[in-house]
Amino acid sequence: MSDSNSDLLEYLADHPRAIGVLATVCLLLSQAAPVAAGNNGTIT
Repeated sequence: MSDSNSDLLEYLADHPRAIGVLATVCLLLSQAAPVAAGNNGTIT
């Protein structure tokens, strides 16, 4: 497990723009989750 963590950290160190992309994706997903859950509505 630590190998995959070190691989990820090494990748992010080599590609700093990927950190911003991951942060943006997490932000968008956290904003979209309540919308996807809806208000107990159904799609017909």
